[in-house]
Amino acid sequence: MHSGIFRARQIVIFLFFLLSLTLLLLRLLYLQAIRHNFYIKIADEQHTVSIEIPSKRGTIFDRNMRVLAVNLNTDSVFANARQIRDKRQVSKRLASILNLNADFIFERLSRDKSFVWIKRKISKHEASQIKKLKLDGIDTINESKRFYPDKALACHLLGAVDIDNTGLEGLELNYNKYLKGESGWLISTQDARRKLLESYQDEFIPPKNGLELVLTVDEVIQHIAERELAKAYEKYSAKSASVIVMNPRNGDILALANLPNFDLNNFTKRPIESIRNRAINDFFEPGSVFKIVTASAALEEGVVGLDDKFYCENGAYKVGRRILHDHTPHGIMTFREIIEKSSNIGTVKVASLFGPIKMYKYIKAFGFFDRTGIDLPGEVVGIHRPVSKWSGVSMLAIPMGQEVTTTAMQLACAISVISNNGCLVKPRIVREIVDENKQAIKEFPPKVLRRVISAETASKMRSILMGVVESGTGKKAKIEEYSVGGKTGTAQKVEPGGTYSHDRFIASFIGFAPVEKPILSIVVCVDEPRPVYYGGDVAAPVFKNVADESLKYLNAKGAH
Repeated sequence: MHSGIFRARQIVIFLFFLLSLTLLLLRLLYLQAIRHNFYIKIADEQHTVSIEIPSKRGTIFDRNMRVLAVNLNTDSVFANARQIRDKRQVSKRLASILNLNADFIFERLSRDKSFVWIKRKISKHEASQIKKLKLDGIDTINESKRFYPDKALACHLLGAVDIDNTGLEGLELNYNKYLKGESGWLISTQDARRKLLESYQDEFIPPKNGLELVLTVDEVIQHIAERELAKAYEKYSAKSASVIVMNPRNGDILALANLPNFDLNNFTKRPIESIRNRAINDFFEPGSVFKIVTASAALEEGVVGLDDKFYCENGAYKVGRRILHDHTPHGIMTFREIIEKSSNIGTVKVASLFGPIKMYKYIKAFGFFDRTGIDLPGEVVGIHRPVSKWSGVSMLAIPMGQEVTTTAMQLACAISVISNNGCLVKPRIVREIVDENKQAIKEFPPKVLRRVISAETASKMRSILMGVVESGTGKKAKIEEYSVGGKTGTAQKVEPGGTYSHDRFIASFIGFAPVEKPILSIVVCVDEPRPVYYGGDVAAPVFKNVADESLKYLNAKGAH
């Protein structure tokens, strides 16, 4: 009996082991045959690593190949969190060197990851200190960092990039697809400790470095413009200020600056009031500088001669319920003198000779209804109304620069019409895109948009505007060695209720030099200067200094 029970137990145990072996064999067959590719893939993923190799961002040069923006090699700190035992202690040691919060580092080291960034693009001193620690799981990797040698110079033109060298603003944003390039890849094998095995590099795809920009900007003229603008900005405690230097013949922007500005190398710490590129992002009522449009229209339409006389009402002209004033009372003046002395009354009387439809026509022809097309992001256009929506007093306001708005860039193009024998050109910042060997990939040739006024009218306007500087409101723009033409502007700012302010003004001056054959057109706008606020006092001296030094520099270079 006992032997029968024993034998039965043996059979059961045998069958159990046979079944277990069968199941194991079936499982092995399943893993080796059916799921073979799946587990091979997992193994490959554990031992094969793909490393992105960033491209080098393209350099930005001025017109004479001086470097304005370049990429430099720098170190970044990363960690293999799985290799770090005392994460709290390591966090404290790193924090003291990298000027980071220890809890921030500890949080990163607490992640179950083989790669986490600790701090990117650190200084050489920080990198040296980190390497001296020789901490397990902590290492540095070489990256590329954007660097601007002149710090704040042309900051609103150049813009900025983020930590990954992607353009955020300015030219860095507008031409990002050319500058950024394409990343490369290294596909390699790592051991169980996730250390790369250099002898097992499976594939290497080299990065394609970004292309380079050659601008129309001249670094020397940019320095001059920024320095002289800063003097007025600080002297008159202005809210903001802008200057544009342009070649009227081909539209080249030789300099463009705004204040307040910021250090491009500390982009994230800039004050909020310094963000906007005011020369193209802000529009305002231009005031008397707009009289160049009215005067040009009158001459082009043949309704007035340079010596035709008008009675300027001794400073107060009542039209309906509105009384128009001049800042200085005048009696009888010629058309030339009206512009030279900037008489509002005389300008309005001249405009009445050709009327609102023609006024609208020339405002449009000078480009005030459209963006200039400058190759910078965020350009705006002012607010304008069709003639059908003008009020009964619009022809008392528009001819002298009220009820219309403009940007500084539009004013630069408008004064360049007169400088350029009556033709409107498109402004340009970028001259060409080149590769690392300086071979042109894409060019941006000058572009004439249209003829606005005849060459004869433009010549007469240059003569009148030279008179503004010689004997009119723009005397402080006069240069001893060169002939200068220009127009002053002192525009009242509009209050929130729609009325004109009596203590907030925009002082401006637009002009060109030399009068005989202009090679520079310059716009200066100073917002809310105090206590002096007239364009002839605040903006004209900036024009004078920028034009004088720039002309001497260009002539010394043989640029005409």
